[in-house]
Amino acid sequence: MRLTASRRTVLALSLAMALAGPSAPVFAQEGHGDNKDKKEDKPQAQREQDKHEQQRPRQQAQEQRQPQRQAEQQQRQQQHQEQQARQDRGQQRQQDRAQERAQQENRQAQRQEQQREQRRAGEQRRAEEQGRMHEQRVQEQARVREQQRVQEEQRVVERRTQERHAQEQQRAQERARMERQQRVQEQPARVQPPPPPPLQQQRLSQERQQRLIEQQRERTARYNERLQQQANLAQQRAQLLQQQRRLAQYRFQQDYLEHLRQQQLGLQNLRAYDYGRDPYFYTAPSYRYSRGGRYYDVNQYAADLLRQAVNYGYQEGFRAGQADRQDGWRFDYRNSYAYEDALYGYNGLYVDPTDYEYYFREGFRRGYDDGYYSRYRYGLNSNGTLSIVANILSQILNLRALR
Repeated sequence: MRLTASRRTVLALSLAMALAGPSAPVFAQEGHGDNKDKKEDKPQAQREQDKHEQQRPRQQAQEQRQPQRQAEQQQRQQQHQEQQARQDRGQQRQQDRAQERAQQENRQAQRQEQQREQRRAGEQRRAEEQGRMHEQRVQEQARVREQQRVQEEQRVVERRTQERHAQEQQRAQERARMERQQRVQEQPARVQPPPPPPLQQQRLSQERQQRLIEQQRERTARYNERLQQQANLAQQRAQLLQQQRRLAQYRFQQDYLEHLRQQQLGLQNLRAYDYGRDPYFYTAPSYRYSRGGRYYDVNQYAADLLRQAVNYGYQEGFRAGQADRQDGWRFDYRNSYAYEDALYGYNGLYVDPTDYEYYFREGFRRGYDDGYYSRYRYGLNSNGTLSIVANILSQILNLRALR
């Protein structure tokens, strides 16, 4: 507790009087001047004391209020501390919010930077992709140009090859046409009865000869009807070949049909044919062959006609195969009109048309194979004349001598 100045003065005077009590007379004898001073000082001290007495209640009240003031001061300090704490918390919150805003701004800046990096990377990838695509287009264009150049060269080579083959084919067809014309010109002579056989050959009976002549007349009638039917079919095939732009095959078929027309004209000579002078009808069989599980006995004239069927089939098949190869058509000998007709060179005598067709087709399919692949696996070419190899011919006919 702090003492005021007046209170300290009062306490000092009281202490001085207590100490001066026994020696008061001594001090009284010192002179009249000192007493006078004392008299003068006493009222002043009394006044001071009274003043202090008057102030004591106030001081006591002040001392009583001191704890309250201290409590108030403590309360004010506590409030100040709380206010300071609130301010600190507010500042901390502000700092936290500022830091959070800074972090958000930093994250946003990072996201923006990442987005910019992604955009730059995407643009770079697109630029690289466009560059690759451009390079690929350039390479593809170069490849296409190179391929076109190679194809053009191949087309030029193929065109030249086709022209050369066409020229060869035309020459071959011209030779074949001349050969056919020559055969057609010779055909009336062939329709005449062949020379008689040597006397030592066995002759058939008159009854057997008459039966063979009747069979031949029936065979001739069927052959004539067959030629009419094939003529109608040939026109349909010709239109189909033109639609398919198979020009080489079309020319081959027209040549084939021309020969068939000549054959049909030659067939008219059979109406006045002298069967009695033909040695076929009185010559005994000398060969045997089998077809379809049945055996047939024929003489030399019928055997020669069957050999002719195989050879003519090979020749026409070879030309048909060449034509399909020139047209760029697939390997298909069964689709050829000549294979279906199979009567090229047939004179209507000695053998049934079905037998002639069978052996013609056997030669045709082998000739087609050689002609399509430009080889001579089954036949040979002797000075422009095509014929099937002898051993292949023997295997196809399989003729067995009867004696």
